[in-house]
Amino acid sequence: MGKIVNHEPHDPRSSSKSLAMQWKHENVRIISVIAVVAIALTIVSVLVGFSYSKKHVTVNVDGIEKTLETRLDTVREVLDEHAITVGTFDKVSVSLTDQVEDGANIIIERAEQVKVIADGNTKTVYTTNDQVEDVLAEANITLGEYDKVFPSADTAIQADMDIKVVRVSKNIVERKVEVPFEVVEQADPEMEKGVTKTIQKGQTGVVVQQIEEVYQDGELVLSKMVDKNVETKRVDEIVAYGTKEKPKEPEVKVLSAASASIGKAVKQDINFEYKEKLTNVQLTAYTEAPGSAGAKTASGTKVTAGRTISVDPDVIPLGWWVYIEGYGFYRAEDTGGAVKGKIIDIYFDDTVENLRKFGRKKGNTVYVIGPVKPEAN
Repeated sequence: MGKIVNHEPHDPRSSSKSLAMQWKHENVRIISVIAVVAIALTIVSVLVGFSYSKKHVTVNVDGIEKTLETRLDTVREVLDEHAITVGTFDKVSVSLTDQVEDGANIIIERAEQVKVIADGNTKTVYTTNDQVEDVLAEANITLGEYDKVFPSADTAIQADMDIKVVRVSKNIVERKVEVPFEVVEQADPEMEKGVTKTIQKGQTGVVVQQIEEVYQDGELVLSKMVDKNVETKRVDEIVAYGTKEKPKEPEVKVLSAASASIGKAVKQDINFEYKEKLTNVQLTAYTEAPGSAGAKTASGTKVTAGRTISVDPDVIPLGWWVYIEGYGFYRAEDTGGAVKGKIIDIYFDDTVENLRKFGRKKGNTVYVIGPVKPEAN
């Protein structure tokens, strides 16, 4: 019989391990290649991911534009990253908390500080508006029809500028003005020179004016007439003046006792010589006031009816006798304020009423005799 040989099987663990070691040994090159490829893929993946996270952002600050690169997420982070500050009153086109996308455009308008002076108040305003009129609207300041703005409403805003509003108001008031009349002179050839006569009385006119008053911030700066109407028409005064030459008065001789007689006459059967013959003499009559009988005359005598006359001493000397045609012999003893020139006032013991009836008698002839009364032959 043959010899049986007992073949014992191998240990399974030892076999697996051996196989793995054998496979690793045989495929070590392949494993190395796979590892290198895996690492390369990881690096490429990381690089690609990092490349994709980078963004380009355009930032415009007051018209100046620049492009920024960033991998940050929000607007605030991007601006802080590039040291771009945003003031309290600056205006940003997007919210600071918004997420930043690649290609985003961020616009920042810087606020300017200006002063607005209006209605007695000064207000500091921070604004991003472009013109003065926009700032006033932002400050809730409305302009009236006549209000003025300095500088003008369409002026561009500059830092630290002053904007002044002047309140302008206009009122219409009524004013009455007197218009004095003028004196118009007219020549009248029928009147003697030196004589005037009012033909038409003058009357002052009245004009009602409409006055526009302009006030700036409550102070009157302008007053002008915008309309007028005549309430009372002016009437000019018309005065006529004479152009007719006055007849020349005859020269009055200065008489004295030594004056020579110039003629002889017979009146009331009495012959006498006279030193002057006056023609065109005016006669009037007078008496004394009641209760003053026997009053003294300017020459010191007592007034006597039938003897006393009042004369102009430059024409008939006081104390001289005269003969008045139609009335008789009289003595110049008195004077009177209205007795001038060739006027004789005859004294009567009569009532005032009767004397008024005597009136004024013109065209009389008077012989001036002298200091001695003529006597009958």
